[in-house]
Amino acid sequence: MSAFPGSPRLLKGAIVGIDLFNPLASIISFQYNPDTMTRTLEAQTTRSDDGDRGEALRLKGAPVETITLDIEIDATDQLEQGNALATGTGIYPQLSALEMLVYPKSALVIANTVLLMAGTIEIIPPSGPFTLFIWGPQRVLPVRVGNFSIVEEAYDANLNPIRARVSLGLRVLSYNDLPVTHPGYALFLAHQVGKETMATLKTVGNVPSSGGLSYAPGIGTSI
Repeated sequence: MSAFPGSPRLLKGAIVGIDLFNPLASIISFQYNPDTMTRTLEAQTTRSDDGDRGEALRLKGAPVETITLDIEIDATDQLEQGNALATGTGIYPQLSALEMLVYPKSALVIANTVLLMAGTIEIIPPSGPFTLFIWGPQRVLPVRVGNFSIVEEAYDANLNPIRARVSLGLRVLSYNDLPVTHPGYALFLAHQVGKETMATLKTVGNVPSSGGLSYAPGIGTSI
């Protein structure tokens, strides 16, 4: 059945892994957008329980935000269409692309092993890819993948997975976490500016109906 011609085009969420050693970004576009997403924000305050009262409202940075969501990957349609990649490997490539977000590059592991065998005292742990969580034009966020679980639900004759549910736990990386020169620093700052703009628009729209604000100190006596 064809879609209603007047319906808007549905954007797909995605996770993008950018590796400086690989010019091709790893783009994992969601086959089906999740129905729900859980976001948790923890304020970064400077005041402890026994701190100065004057510090109660001070913030030392952006809140720590975590995002959890479940995504589904299913090769049924591709198999019915005779897609060669799905027929030969199922959804193994998609799962591998997601899993590589939490793996260091093997070339860096090998290089560090060689340095260790050569007697190098200090070995710097290899960095993972620069990962972006994209959920529409308003949310393009640098993230670090934390919790990661995969439930494989069906297999083909060669035991390639053909249907799976992936639970992802993402930690948003703010300007608290990244150096100024990192592209994620400016990206998060732009995200916050956009959020502030949205909050202002909503506040302006609510002012006429918020009569109680007229009694708040510093706001005024009439609205």
